[in-house]
Amino acid sequence: MVIVGAGLSGIGAAYRLRTEHPDRSYAVLEARETLGGTWDLFRYPGIRSDSDMFTLGYPFKPWRDAQSIADGPSILRYITETATENGIDRHIRYGTKVVAAEWDSAAARWTLTLERRDGGRAELTCGFLYSCSGYYDYDRGHAPEFPGVDDFAGRVVHPQFWPEDLDYTGARVVVIGSGATAVTLVPAMAERAERVTMLQRSPTWISAVPGRDKVADRLRALLPPRLAHRVIRTKNILFGIGFYQYCRRRPEAARKLLTGLTTRILKDERLVAEHFTPDYDPWDQRLCAVPNADFFKAMRKGRAEVVTDHIETFVPEGIRLTSGRVLEADVVVTATGLRLLAFGGIDLTVDGEPVRLNERFVWQGTMLTGVPNFAVCIGYTNASWTLRADLTSRLVCKVLSYMDRNGFAAVAPHADRPLAERPLLDLASGYIQRSIGDFPRQGDRHPWRVRQNYLLDVATTLRTDLGRTLRPHPGAECAKPAPSGRAALNTP
Repeated sequence: MVIVGAGLSGIGAAYRLRTEHPDRSYAVLEARETLGGTWDLFRYPGIRSDSDMFTLGYPFKPWRDAQSIADGPSILRYITETATENGIDRHIRYGTKVVAAEWDSAAARWTLTLERRDGGRAELTCGFLYSCSGYYDYDRGHAPEFPGVDDFAGRVVHPQFWPEDLDYTGARVVVIGSGATAVTLVPAMAERAERVTMLQRSPTWISAVPGRDKVADRLRALLPPRLAHRVIRTKNILFGIGFYQYCRRRPEAARKLLTGLTTRILKDERLVAEHFTPDYDPWDQRLCAVPNADFFKAMRKGRAEVVTDHIETFVPEGIRLTSGRVLEADVVVTATGLRLLAFGGIDLTVDGEPVRLNERFVWQGTMLTGVPNFAVCIGYTNASWTLRADLTSRLVCKVLSYMDRNGFAAVAPHADRPLAERPLLDLASGYIQRSIGDFPRQGDRHPWRVRQNYLLDVATTLRTDLGRTLRPHPGAECAKPAPSGRAALNTP
């Protein structure tokens, strides 16, 4: 088996495979030179999780640090420890990017085309392919073309590619954007910069959350680590789901609650109405969490401000807005969002026919119609990514057991009747709307719906009747898989 990606999801997938199928060989292919994925790639100031670590962390490895909302280096250390403690690090091949995968039904094998760190190419064959590379493009961020940017005398940087030599001490900084990255950057940069301005076209829902979970601290002091982790995890899951449902079912009440909390912190109703009261309802787009209200505290101290306006053009001294105001800047950070890229951009082919992803449906949020022995890891948009990621990896292990038990060399999901198409990710966020048309679809009923409810998923996913929708792939029913699912490397 091949797992693509050595980030949070890939390491978790390898753990599940190792514990539930200890006799099956596997390799983890990582395009970069180190593990960690997002938590190693992003190096901008203040990088942190936007979910609590008791749910973003693995259910099998207790989170022991004090902070519930953790910084990037702490998360990277946690992932590295998990890989090392379980021997997963010995199965990772770094500098190895999967660019194409061709399925041969006669052999019941995938042949992967790999780009290596030295620029050469190689091939790897495997019986099952599991993409844990997420759905972001880590080579390119979303970078709108700003008029006059070449006239700007200062420096323009993108958070995804943060320059190590950037010294913004005493500088005037403008952060363009209002998402999770922007609200993280503003308070972090305000500690050293002269002043930081967050420039947004329209407001985003932002909520202050505790950086440290006091209930979790008490439970960890009273209970053994693994039991405490389970109890805290359950508590936070229930709270997260409850708050999400509250926002979706009572949007007006949720709006009043969030604006009230922000007003209590900033003590300025007019400021909140102008800059922190969006036109859309809470959770139409992902809610931005700010631990210990650090974003708002930076504003109250006068180290940061928010401006809601549109860019007319860059000028040598900064940015001129449509209102006529000029934001003077030495550094401009374009926190304008990420680009989506389906499953690492792997070019899939089945028996010589290219797989058009937007013509496929996702089964259980895990496998694609008509694509044999291929799974993808897709996290939640309204909760911690790892909650669904771990369920998906456990389901993949169940599918492997089902294949072994029935002697199937290859299986793929099939719908018993036509499905109504829905977008895979049902959020109004711009970064999703720009690219979601290139992704597979979800259907209108279970198990083709990608539900955003962990309680329903955890109750049903591993109890699903695989025989109802998973069928032996034509041409591979009688083929025999390689011993122990072993992968073979061929270098041209």
